[in-house]
Amino acid sequence: MKTLQRTLTIIKPDAVRKNAIGDIIEQLEKNDFRILALKMLEISKHQAEQFYAVHAGRPFFRTLTDFMSSGPIVALALEKENAIADLRKLMGATNPASAEEGTIRKKWATNIEHNAIHGSDAEDTARFELSFFFAGYELAE
Repeated sequence: MKTLQRTLTIIKPDAVRKNAIGDIIEQLEKNDFRILALKMLEISKHQAEQFYAVHAGRPFFRTLTDFMSSGPIVALALEKENAIADLRKLMGATNPASAEEGTIRKKWATNIEHNAIHGSDAEDTARFELSFFFAGYELAE
């Protein structure tokens, strides 16, 4: 029996500014991700700090939260078999200079901090991140 997995992805402000939304969504759909919910929004610095609280002690925390609150983002709830690992492979390495050809970050990211897209890294993280942006009733069946 096939088990579907859910994950969250965020098209970050740099990719939104580059008009990459349509291309990134097309890549998700070509790779068999089912979009359960999608919204464009802006988050405050405080909301970015809450979302990335796991990184609070890291040296990049301030610049990350400044960046994520610098303009519109697109949050998507996705579903497919092996969604978390498949999304992370499609996204590419955090540093676009190390990302494989054909990945979203290779195509759209500027640098390690402005790297176009976020994706949940584990099932527990995905649950938290999905609930941060979407109420259960907002997810398509």
